[in-house]
Amino acid sequence: MKFSEMPYERVVLEEYKEKAEKIFENLKNAATSDDAIKSFFDMQDLNEKSFSMCSISYIRYSIDTNDEFYEKENDYYDEVSPYFSEISMEFSKELFNSPHREALEKRLGSLMFENIELDLKTFKPEIIPDLQEENKLVSEYSKLLASAQIEFDGKIMSRSELGAYKLDTDREIRKNAYIADAGFLNENKAQLDEIFDKLVKIRTKIAHTLGFENFVELGYCRMTRNSYDKYDIEKFRNQVKEILVPVTSVLKDQQKKRLGLEAGFKLYDDGVLFKDGNAKPYGTPEEIMENGRKMYEELSDETAEFMNFMLDNELFDVLSKKGKMGGGYCSFIGVHKSPFIFANFNGTSGDIDVLTHEAGHAFAAYYSRNAEIASYRSPTAESCEIHSMAMEFFTWSWMDKFFKDRTAKYKYSHLAQALSFIPYGTIVDYFQHIIYENPELTPAQRCEAWGKLEKQFRPWIDADGMPYYEESRRWQIQMHIYEMPFYYIDYCLAQTIALAFWALTQSGDDTSPSGDNFKKAWEKYMAVIKSAGEKKFTELVEGAAMPNPFKDGSLSDMAAVVMKWIEQNEL
Repeated sequence: MKFSEMPYERVVLEEYKEKAEKIFENLKNAATSDDAIKSFFDMQDLNEKSFSMCSISYIRYSIDTNDEFYEKENDYYDEVSPYFSEISMEFSKELFNSPHREALEKRLGSLMFENIELDLKTFKPEIIPDLQEENKLVSEYSKLLASAQIEFDGKIMSRSELGAYKLDTDREIRKNAYIADAGFLNENKAQLDEIFDKLVKIRTKIAHTLGFENFVELGYCRMTRNSYDKYDIEKFRNQVKEILVPVTSVLKDQQKKRLGLEAGFKLYDDGVLFKDGNAKPYGTPEEIMENGRKMYEELSDETAEFMNFMLDNELFDVLSKKGKMGGGYCSFIGVHKSPFIFANFNGTSGDIDVLTHEAGHAFAAYYSRNAEIASYRSPTAESCEIHSMAMEFFTWSWMDKFFKDRTAKYKYSHLAQALSFIPYGTIVDYFQHIIYENPELTPAQRCEAWGKLEKQFRPWIDADGMPYYEESRRWQIQMHIYEMPFYYIDYCLAQTIALAFWALTQSGDDTSPSGDNFKKAWEKYMAVIKSAGEKKFTELVEGAAMPNPFKDGSLSDMAAVVMKWIEQNEL
């Protein structure tokens, strides 16, 4: 079914609660394990129907935040979603403590119960008002950024549309694009500070109510960190600082020389890798999407089926427009077994990333759509990001469809930026640890903390003379910090695995999709996809014989392979 044809009906809390209570009673009174298992699947069916409506509503709201109907629906779900969480937690608790637990675990898998144990730590009925407030603040932040209408180049545009000018070959144009963006952000920085200050306070209050020392511990439970902890993240962070920062500094020195800016490299130069500009894709959005269809038809039978399903059912919304939220994401509408991809095309190579990164998420969701147990259709976030980031590299052989004579430039940029992203992603995560371990910090002190981390992990960044950015406020436009705390390190962990997959495809003389090493890598990738949510992150990594990012030496080996390729393909 096409997305535009999917019917929507508000999930009325009272009706949902009434149905759920009947299922609860059946579970409590289950005479046999079969009765208990039936109750589990009854609840799963109720949730799938309900949460599909929530997904449709959110997607339509994010496409147009000015749509009054879906804005009201979004406000409604902000208000009632904590009550849905309460009902879900009550059912999980009943399942967890069931006298039929042994049979349930045998039928449903032990990992489900490990994850339930983490989930149960994240909720008590008394935090419902605080969760409602948190939801409202996140929506306020999203709507604020989506409201940007910036005058530039004789046009009025969104921040996503302005992004293309930030990569212009004309240095003055990209500088002015940054300044124009900073004008909007500067006008709203007090509100951005206020929203985040309230979020930190409310999240800290929630954590304390639940018995945690601080929100860091709660954040890890919310993210279902079931195979590593903050000490493992600290080990990874130290490797990034000791190994990847020096390597990335070399890449940045090379970039400065190519741009002829050794002595004056600025923030607005950081995203431009070549003096004549980064690789831009050829073609209209329609042509790009059609080439995406051809790419996936050639990659494998599974990806061909997936991409045709997505395009035939109009499960993409990729054009930037007034009132549309920024960024990109992949969602899943369970009742229709349909992934959905949301993005903002702006004429840069990022448009192709939608067909690789977000489509990697969507492919994994489509492949596992028929899994009997819904919670196993998807693994935890860092494993999901393997699906997307590895797909970016598996599609390298088809980049000529989009970039033609610019393909070599695209591959060079993609690889260099994949490596240099990891220090930035590490800052985002480290910053949140500092903030939530010290919730009393003032807005100025938060910016100071971000600035210190930039100097440690991205010493090449120079924002002097750039309004807003020179105040170390870059973190305020990283949506994850406001909307999805502690998510961002997942990209960094997944990137190390994605680069390991890439390294395998590039080993030997034949790097084509028909080569043995590519086939081996694709088989390992499909094994990760097929496991879906049935394994933990570390189990998926070890099962695919990929390097564990928490172990010493894992980043140095990966960085060496990347740098060797870059040296051999210097442009």
